[in-house]
Amino acid sequence: MSAPRRALVLTPALLLLVACARAGPAAPAPSVAVPTSSVVASPTAAPAPKRTVVLDPGHNGGNGSARAAITRQVPDGRGGTKACNTTGTSTDAGYPEHAFTWDLAGRVRAHLEAAGIAVVLTRTSDDGVGPCVDERGKAGQQAGADLLVSLHADGAAAAGHGFHVAYSSPPLNAAQSGPAVDLARDLRDALRGGGFPTSTYVGREGLSPRPDLGGLNFATVPAALVECANMRNAEEAAVVSSAEGRERYAAAIATGIRNFLGALPS
Repeated sequence: MSAPRRALVLTPALLLLVACARAGPAAPAPSVAVPTSSVVASPTAAPAPKRTVVLDPGHNGGNGSARAAITRQVPDGRGGTKACNTTGTSTDAGYPEHAFTWDLAGRVRAHLEAAGIAVVLTRTSDDGVGPCVDERGKAGQQAGADLLVSLHADGAAAAGHGFHVAYSSPPLNAAQSGPAVDLARDLRDALRGGGFPTSTYVGREGLSPRPDLGGLNFATVPAALVECANMRNAEEAAVVSSAEGRERYAAAIATGIRNFLGALPS
């Protein structure tokens, strides 16, 4: 005799399974649109810090009428003293160095600011007195600058020509022992690249280490002084006296500064 068949009891769970099997696969869940306002953007990288350059246009237009002020003695940065400032030189036709350096500084500044570099000047006009060389030398660190470049033109014997770039030597601090020399070389190379010849009467290959320049001795940031030309040389006097010539100097000096800044750690 065969065993009796057991009755299938349809529990609620079994009924649900049967219904799902007859209905086919479940439809996918509807997608939910996320409002764009609720999306959090990934943080962007912080902008690189802006570089700062101090330009020191040599001398000043009021120095000639303020003899007592500019001849007073100030520290030279090496334990001695020297005159606060001087009147500077001029071309034989009377174009003064202070006017040349002031115009040149404005042109260099324009090039640098166009490249996103902040610029500070050691004087704000060409009709003032000073500042003294020790103040000029400290201007770089006081501005929190990356470097200082002093702008000048020379007044040597008429037969000499060409530019030279001075730096403080022997060095008095870490900035002077290496970075200042690198800055001087970058300026030298850029001026050469701009078609300007190196000096025939001072320095070597366009570089001139100097112990006596207070405007460099007091610097604790890389600092260099550019003697752009000999204003007593007729050919170079014509260049510095022309707007086109000053623009050529400015473009070259700005290139040297940018090249130096480009090699600094970010």
